[in-house]
Amino acid sequence: MKSYSLLSAVVMLGQTASAAWTSAADKSIVYSSVPGFFLQDDNTTSPTGFDYATVNFGLIDRAYPTDKRFDPEGTASQWERFEYYVASLNSGCRPRDNVRYKVLFMGRHGEGWHNAAESFYGTPAWNCYWAEQTGNGTAVWADPLLTPAGEYEAYKANAYFKDRYETQNMPHFESYYSSPYRGAPSRPTSPSPTSPSPRTAPSPPKTDIAALFPSYRFEDGFSEEDELWHSYEAETTAAQAVRAKTVLDDVFRGDDTTWISVTSHSGQITQLLAALNHRAFRLSTGQIIPVLVKATLADPRPAETVEAYEPYSTCEAPPVTSVAGQGCVCEATTAGVPMATAVVPRRLR
Repeated sequence: MKSYSLLSAVVMLGQTASAAWTSAADKSIVYSSVPGFFLQDDNTTSPTGFDYATVNFGLIDRAYPTDKRFDPEGTASQWERFEYYVASLNSGCRPRDNVRYKVLFMGRHGEGWHNAAESFYGTPAWNCYWAEQTGNGTAVWADPLLTPAGEYEAYKANAYFKDRYETQNMPHFESYYSSPYRGAPSRPTSPSPTSPSPRTAPSPPKTDIAALFPSYRFEDGFSEEDELWHSYEAETTAAQAVRAKTVLDDVFRGDDTTWISVTSHSGQITQLLAALNHRAFRLSTGQIIPVLVKATLADPRPAETVEAYEPYSTCEAPPVTSVAGQGCVCEATTAGVPMATAVVPRRLR
């Protein structure tokens, strides 16, 4: 069985020095998303067509138990009152130090050339052949940059964050975590990018990332070359779930800040939400979801053992046919099998 370090796929930006959660050193951490604060928490809110920029990131207009103490005149903004309420939750937990609260903003990168290519060729053909290519002679999607539409999504986010900071006194992020792919860190948002990604294609060399983004810090053990990605295998869903939980544990154990930005990919954000026991809420490119997270210490649990990878058969040429929901029929495959119809979803999206 292959194993790997989750955090070798993480770039950290702007994280201030913070104390570790020492009480969590020999404990397990149980996560829950606290409902009732964001529209995305509500099962009646549909992810389809949802746009954070039309609804104040989804923050619900409501009262908090701390309002009378903090804002007796009723002049503070919703974000100011929410920030105070979250701070009061953490202050109340400090004596026993067995619970912590954080607000995670998880953003999917703007549309990249790999997203455009998948839309153009269709998911089955993308999975079976085109995802393994660096491009098609017109567009390049190896370590993909943003398309013009993706750049618009990024500038939209930038402008909306600035508006919330200036008009609503929304709190600034204290720590940022980013995928190492250029399409995530280069996204010009006010909060900067965020979390690890499964490898649809190898991530760029560490020196290249450092040259492009000299202010970024890398976690210990970040390898120069991507040592995890291979074209003949795909990460299992179970392994991705373990990886999402592992990165959350690392953040909660080692980062004492409360307001955190995470910019990543669709599949990884899906797994992070699942690890937080949040309802499924799939993000389109450029979309953002905030979550109030409660982390509770529990007795240690045995480490989960899962298969990290599974064989992945791809076409050696564009597929003969490609049918959504069924997969691809190839003239030949990299595994020497005449056809590939069981499609394993590619998760860097």
